[in-house]
Amino acid sequence: MNAPATHDLLQRFSAIRRQIHARPELKFEEFETAELVANELKALGVDEVHTGIGGTGVVGVIRGREPLGANALCKAIGLRADMDALPMTEKNSFAHASPHAGKMHACGHDGHTAMLLAAAQLLVNDRDFAGTVHLIFQPAEEGGGGAKAMIDDGLFKRFDCDQVFAIHNWPGLTEGSFGFNPGPMMASSNQFEILVKGKGAHAAMPHLGIDPVLVASHLIQAFQTLVSRTTKPVDAVVVSVTQVKAGEAVNVIPDQCQLKGTVRTFSLEALDKIEDAMQRICDQLPAAFGASAELRFERQYPPTINHPQSTEQAAAVARGLAGANKVIFPIEPTMGAEDFAYMLLERPGSYIFLGNGDLSGPHREAGHGLGPCALHNPSYDFNDSLIPIGARFWHALAHALLKPA
Repeated sequence: MNAPATHDLLQRFSAIRRQIHARPELKFEEFETAELVANELKALGVDEVHTGIGGTGVVGVIRGREPLGANALCKAIGLRADMDALPMTEKNSFAHASPHAGKMHACGHDGHTAMLLAAAQLLVNDRDFAGTVHLIFQPAEEGGGGAKAMIDDGLFKRFDCDQVFAIHNWPGLTEGSFGFNPGPMMASSNQFEILVKGKGAHAAMPHLGIDPVLVASHLIQAFQTLVSRTTKPVDAVVVSVTQVKAGEAVNVIPDQCQLKGTVRTFSLEALDKIEDAMQRICDQLPAAFGASAELRFERQYPPTINHPQSTEQAAAVARGLAGANKVIFPIEPTMGAEDFAYMLLERPGSYIFLGNGDLSGPHREAGHGLGPCALHNPSYDFNDSLIPIGARFWHALAHALLKPA
């Protein structure tokens, strides 16, 4: 069967992408999107379609026609796309803009889903590979830990993979270029909340109270020393206090103050040190003022750490497909977070950036809002020209890793 032309891939799957964009669904609510994906996979002729994995996750199974030799690199690989939208209100005014306040595809998951569906068509049409490709459509990447939910629901027990890969569009990177890093690609994401307890008093008589706002200010300054004096200079760590809440009246010293913020690291070792140090500071520093502090530290996504061999293999495919000038290796990692990290804790693999183009969004039609075309921006829209590029990369990667031996 002949492979579809780039124009045909773009026309069909950009329409699907825009349909998904116009009907955004938040984490673990991707019922309509999951149904659309399952129906498309069935229409394309994949061998198996499984739904309801980890809530609303979908897995399509495509088997190659070639015999699997004893020396095959892989017996099965997983290709993952995320499906959920963000709790944001869209400012675009084109025809496929979200009509729902507080729901928008502002990170390109609609494009990732369409890209993997397009890859399914290519792989169904060209089964000259050995082994199995698992197409993983994941819910709840945006803060829901959908990858972990699918794993906990038996993803890799039911659909075993020797390696697993994911692509994320990357605005600001040249359109159609690829970025790889054989190590940390994205940081861990963690949140903390601290309740500082003092003793309220009249603002004119501070000696009668214990000022929790003053204590909180010392905590904030102490936390800024953690990066410079607790972790290795070569470890990338960010500690940010982003909220300070206290009091109701300007002439009253409150009896408590709340701090909130985030911690980002590229390693679990650095994260352990930061959490331990924050706990120690909260236990000891407020006591010097006669106050106390309670720390609640929530570990969210672990760092996304690529496996070197898988990353080298994927980069080689990209060079053959797009040319060496379109491959950045290594690319600078980012302090953003990604729950594909959970899959990379279970299986070797790589998380890949695919350039979405200029931040100003010249790929977009008239009708988009103001501002840069950056991720998590209310004027964001996915660059549809990436759909055939990403699909052909998935197709080439599957054939490279699932060679008959």
